[in-house]
Amino acid sequence: MNKLLLVDGHNLLFQMFFGMPSRIINKDGKAIQGTLGFVGALLKIIRMVNPSHMLVLFDSEQENPRGELREDYKANRADYSLVPEEDCPFSQLPDIYAALDYLGIPHTEVIGVEADDVVASYAIQFGADMQVVIASFDSDFFQLINETVTILRYRGDNTILCDCAYIQNKLGISPCQYADFKSLTGDPSDHIKGANKVGPKTAAQLLNQFGKLEQLLACAEQITKPSVRQSIIDNAERLKVNLALIRLDGNAPLPFPIQELLYDYDGITTNDVLAGIGLR
Repeated sequence: MNKLLLVDGHNLLFQMFFGMPSRIINKDGKAIQGTLGFVGALLKIIRMVNPSHMLVLFDSEQENPRGELREDYKANRADYSLVPEEDCPFSQLPDIYAALDYLGIPHTEVIGVEADDVVASYAIQFGADMQVVIASFDSDFFQLINETVTILRYRGDNTILCDCAYIQNKLGISPCQYADFKSLTGDPSDHIKGANKVGPKTAAQLLNQFGKLEQLLACAEQITKPSVRQSIIDNAERLKVNLALIRLDGNAPLPFPIQELLYDYDGITTNDVLAGIGLR
């Protein structure tokens, strides 16, 4: 069976740039730790997954379209235009793009929507015909998990492949309920506030009782615990916006047809790639 590997480019870049033990300089005095980590991790992921197709997606520098739903969405994210170049992970993006070109791996910056939306479109459109593995630590992708779609959280030898059983065991819900779950509990990393009095255990209990957020809001008067019932009623509009921010509907346009994503790993190493793009 064919297998599509979708890589959350910025997520992997940040993980590698800030996860390296120190700043690494090549013989020309150029900082390469982000590129070195990215390429090394990507090749290890490829060897783990053995994809027949793959794509690396990056967010653009355009305004986040979800900001129209709530102005403070992701407002807590660092502004890297204000930091020195050596502390900015985006400073190494040109070398990472060069490395992907050298590897023959399709990649693009997503325009008009978030990279998450395009990942979702590929997963939803092609998940019925092939296995799909999404490499990212972004938990929003949990909502896409099903029998053919899994999430790979790369940690070297401690890498985890998240499937339906993983979500059920970890959170007590089905993957299709994850967007509702996160709407209720909130997500500080995206500056999304949930409902007061509703933590992960309470959110799971509510969703197991009512199924989806829409049904929960429609039947809020049936919630047994008074403080939770009042919180859901008081925060109903906020929760609806939360869901619109978090939900990945698969409607984003695809930048490449699937036949252009064919990939066959030939055993190339990180050193080969860095030498090939002039960083060694």
